[in-house]
Amino acid sequence: MNEIEKISYLIAITILASAISATGAEYPVGSGNEDWWTAYPDQSPGAGGDVNHPNWVLDALESKPVIIYVHKSCDYCVPQTLAVKNITDEFSSWITFFEIGAEGTDSRSEEALEAYDPNGGKSYVPLTVVVTLAMNSEGEVVPVWHSTDEVTGDGWVKKYVEDAIAEYDENSADWNP
Repeated sequence: MNEIEKISYLIAITILASAISATGAEYPVGSGNEDWWTAYPDQSPGAGGDVNHPNWVLDALESKPVIIYVHKSCDYCVPQTLAVKNITDEFSSWITFFEIGAEGTDSRSEEALEAYDPNGGKSYVPLTVVVTLAMNSEGEVVPVWHSTDEVTGDGWVKKYVEDAIAEYDENSADWNP
């Protein structure tokens, strides 16, 4: 990459980061279908219960928002796999991405499914999870998350990733892990 390409790339990243920060957060913290969750949401069998964030997620969250994608190598997962990869490629500088196979021996898949499955641990895939930092109802900055086990496409993933980045930029300085 020559100097002009490097400078152009840095300018593009700066503009994109500014645009994301300027838009602010779109989704509130709460327990509704589209909210950022601090506990299991209303539609979950464990509604109101605390989530046990895996340590590897909390460690990654110290530097930027996290997206976790747990899936199998099946036809049903293919469209979500493509959507997640499109977005994670676009936002790779601003997020930490964990792609985890649900068929192998990676213990992180079980931990992610147990912690973030919106159906209360039924372990459906593809599971797409976005984790960031936001202020809870007591005014404390805490990890928040949103997840789905449905094929959502690029739009859903991009909206939550952009929102996660905005929340993180606004709140990360006040988080005490």
